[in-house]
Amino acid sequence: MELDYIENVNGFDENVVRLYNFDKTEAVKFRNLIKETIIQKKQKLDLAEIDFIEARNCNLIFGLFKSDEGILTKDNETFFCILTLDGFTNMLKLIEPYCNKDTRSYQYLYDIDNPTELLFCPSATKYDE
Repeated sequence: MELDYIENVNGFDENVVRLYNFDKTEAVKFRNLIKETIIQKKQKLDLAEIDFIEARNCNLIFGLFKSDEGILTKDNETFFCILTLDGFTNMLKLIEPYCNKDTRSYQYLYDIDNPTELLFCPSATKYDE
């Protein structure tokens, strides 16, 4: 599984943080990390510390908050995905199909009016500008 950031992905000042290039096994590991670390233990999850995730040009830290804010950053290198417990529970539901079978489809992991989306995309490849 790889992690990267693509700025102005579509010419409308919209950005994407992607988790991509993974199989069913890694999707299961990722789902379990969210479930155990964030939902059960209520702790933040720093993807830079996860051995099966290769951070290419950014880092992503998941954390609980009182409202769903989505992805925020100050420097376009360290990103914070800030959601409520319900937001992360919904994220687990969106990840679940990738845990059941290998697929080429993709999924945005939240639906918030925010300039940066979180894309879960098993079949994507490196983005070269």
